[in-house]
Amino acid sequence: MSADAVKFAFRRPFQTREFLEQSWFIVRVSMVPTLLVAIPFTVLVSFTINILLRELGAADLSGAGAAFGAVTQVGPMVTVLIVAGAGATAMCADLGSRTIREEIDAMQVLGIDPVQRLVTPRMLASGLVAFLLNNLVCLIGIMGGYAFSVFVQDVNPGAFAAGITLLTGINELIISSVKALLFGLVAGLVACWRGLIVTGGAKAVGNAVNETVVYAFMSLFVINVAVTAIGIQMTVR
Repeated sequence: MSADAVKFAFRRPFQTREFLEQSWFIVRVSMVPTLLVAIPFTVLVSFTINILLRELGAADLSGAGAAFGAVTQVGPMVTVLIVAGAGATAMCADLGSRTIREEIDAMQVLGIDPVQRLVTPRMLASGLVAFLLNNLVCLIGIMGGYAFSVFVQDVNPGAFAAGITLLTGINELIISSVKALLFGLVAGLVACWRGLIVTGGAKAVGNAVNETVVYAFMSLFVINVAVTAIGIQMTVR
């Protein structure tokens, strides 16, 4: 199914309307949880890093720590939580409901490929929204780290701003964006796969939604480790 979904992304006709509808749908279910999770995450990271830097006598480097943590870890990890926990489960429940109502079988009888019609637009929409959410979380992380460090822990504003690019550059931002994009694509594929193979009634749909969260988390954390390791090797070289 994954191979077919990727293949149909480059074949006409492309389901533009379905893609836009699903993108907006995922944004609606993910935006508020993203804000609610990103802010405490960034505050916690900034607080912990600043305590360590104060102990080392390097509080002026708090900007470097906040930017590095937000871009390389907090952004992708929050994207994992939101995309798998909100977006993917909603897609799985939608497709699972269609499956038990035999709508998918009806589409196949009419000669419509459900992978091309339903899976590919959802996969691409999930990847796009995850990519955008990651950038939003990175921005919130840096701004939240600045506000917390400057107004709560009395870090010099100029020193914080000067240190933002000390450890974080275009390479780290690209790696973070690639992580988020892969997270979204895989989460969308997992959700569609579980939704399309549901058998039974409403209870089976609920079980499929729960399994989607577990499978997506497992896949996404593996991707996180793999992409991080590859990115570090490329940066070192």
